[in-house]
Amino acid sequence: MINPIVKTIDLGDGRTITIETGKLAKQADGAVEVRMGNTMLLATVCSAQEAGEGVDFMPLQVEYKERFSAFGRFPGGFTKREGRASDYEILTSRLVDRVLRPLFPENYHADTFVNIMLFSSDGVDIPDALAGLAASAAIAVSDIPFNGPISEVRVARIDGKFKINPTYSELEKADMDLMVGATYDNIMMVEGEMDEVSEADLLEALKAAHDAIKVHCLVQKELAEAVGIAKRTYCHETNDEELRKDVWEKCYDKAYAIARAGNADKHARQAAFDAIVEEYLANMGEEEAAEKGALVKRYYHDVEKEAVRRCILDEGIRLDGRTTTQIRPIWCEIDYVPGPHGSAVFTRGETQALATVTLGTKLDEKILDDVLNQGRERFLLHYNFPPFSTGEAKAQRGVGRREIGHGNLANRALKKMIPEDYPYVIRVVSDILESNGSSSMATVCSGTLALLDAGVKMKKPVSGIAMGLITDKDNVKYAVLSDILGDEDHLGDMDFKVTGTRDGITATQMDIKCDGLSYEVLEKALNQAREGRMHILDIITNTIAEPRTDLKPHAPRIETLTIPKDLIGAVIGPGGKIIQGIQEASGAIVTIEEIDNIGRIEISAPDRSSIDAALSRIRAITVQPEEGETYTGKVKSILAFGAFVEFLPGKDGLLHISEISWDRIDNMENSGIKEGDEVTVKLIEIDKKTGKYRLSMKALTPRPPRTERPRKENNE
Repeated sequence: MINPIVKTIDLGDGRTITIETGKLAKQADGAVEVRMGNTMLLATVCSAQEAGEGVDFMPLQVEYKERFSAFGRFPGGFTKREGRASDYEILTSRLVDRVLRPLFPENYHADTFVNIMLFSSDGVDIPDALAGLAASAAIAVSDIPFNGPISEVRVARIDGKFKINPTYSELEKADMDLMVGATYDNIMMVEGEMDEVSEADLLEALKAAHDAIKVHCLVQKELAEAVGIAKRTYCHETNDEELRKDVWEKCYDKAYAIARAGNADKHARQAAFDAIVEEYLANMGEEEAAEKGALVKRYYHDVEKEAVRRCILDEGIRLDGRTTTQIRPIWCEIDYVPGPHGSAVFTRGETQALATVTLGTKLDEKILDDVLNQGRERFLLHYNFPPFSTGEAKAQRGVGRREIGHGNLANRALKKMIPEDYPYVIRVVSDILESNGSSSMATVCSGTLALLDAGVKMKKPVSGIAMGLITDKDNVKYAVLSDILGDEDHLGDMDFKVTGTRDGITATQMDIKCDGLSYEVLEKALNQAREGRMHILDIITNTIAEPRTDLKPHAPRIETLTIPKDLIGAVIGPGGKIIQGIQEASGAIVTIEEIDNIGRIEISAPDRSSIDAALSRIRAITVQPEEGETYTGKVKSILAFGAFVEFLPGKDGLLHISEISWDRIDNMENSGIKEGDEVTVKLIEIDKKTGKYRLSMKALTPRPPRTERPRKENNE
């Protein structure tokens, strides 16, 4: 007997979300079906009963997948089945993971898998906004321990008003697009893009999103109570409290002294910290060290974390000796490598990004063929994070979720600063050569410099900064940190990345790891971030203030023109014969597409002469005949009453025998015109009814004076 339990969330605008459990996937530890309109997600969660040997972290994996059948489509490719996750699916998985991960108990280390699958959509509602709610609800109805529930919503500002979970069509009109994840009490995650909005506007959006999330959390609690499953008991850690106390007593002061010394060299600083725990282990017996070494290192991690945090909170001294608002030294250089169409190096402290720009044509557009997202992208940004950037001795194995997530943030930061009518397809590649804190923000800065170096007509330059937060246990005392180090990210309570121009924020990403973060603290972090962004922008604009006035000599040149829709076929020709001939003769690449009932032609080539040659031939094809104009054409055929002349490509006109010369011509054999001859004619008439053309040669020569015939005598 199936007895599903259903709960409903009223969105307040006529739409509802239903959460149902007890019908599908009942062998999973937890499973729910979430519906909004015709959008349906199934979320399941399974967690092992025991932790793996030696595992001292939360091994969580979140997978979001979309079935093509959800939208009534076949997958592309030969196999016709879903394959590797798309970038969109990976980004959605990351959004959910970032909210869930901090809320599992610190001592829970069992392998846990969350799967969210899209089974239905009509292309109206955006499913990623429901993924976090579905995942949390599945955990809520399971016996897996969790300090939730949570939910995620998309908040957009449309015509000055905030809308929760807008539709695809509504989102196109928004100037803010944010995904926000939170518990009932605290915001945990923020990610999104904006059209240069103020810090105050961003805070208002977060408040609107959190109000909606609170309703979702209450409904999940009701669902969990109705299911009535008790959370499991577990023991994934074995602790030695006497050892923990001894490590604190013997290591804390040493760790605090290193934190207070302010060493800007990451590797030297880490070696000093490592020496403390190595000394402690050396003072233990060899057998005891082998038995308790893992515990000692775990307890020492907590010692080091507390020492660094107290040094910042009590004395305002950071690991590298900076104040809380100080930005690390920056140097940057443009035109660094000659091959790309633009390049730049941006170095901030021990973080360094080398960005390159490649300019392409319409043929280089990225084709999107996801389940619900189909189209083309003209601005691409790819981020690479090789192991050598942190001094790791290991191979680089493909593109991971981190690269996709960081690249997406930098892409969002920059893409709206590219004019919509910019003719080039742009690819920015950021290679991280050194990393110690916020390489994604270094990517934004190096990307801006490289775009300006390439001559891309950016609306405004963009900079980015990563902010951190350290709080005490009671959240009474706190410190907001500008331009955080990798260690400060790892040991801190917040990682808050903000990008923007001088006029406002373009993108943001925030992960919060502590409870009870107030809007007052968020406001301080945003305002402090703005000061840092302005400082970095000054350095960027001192390096290059405006885009180069011209492209690099080896960059492709592009010319665009528009033609009437009914002339597209004439340019393409039968089987593409005409357009292929233009490309072969000129050496240019020519593409044509119909946009809003107008033909848009793009001509690209490495030199101006090739573009001009292609332009000349296209204009000859697309020019419209005008009465009174003179043309040079070729005689196509000879008839008894005249000749047909192709005076424009694809346009023939009649040159009547009477229009060849002012002198009388009895037959075409005596006209002096042969088939294949090139003649200059004047278009003297366009028949409006038939569209036929009348041509004349004699109209181009002066009319000879009339001669009078001699008079007859009267007597004759």
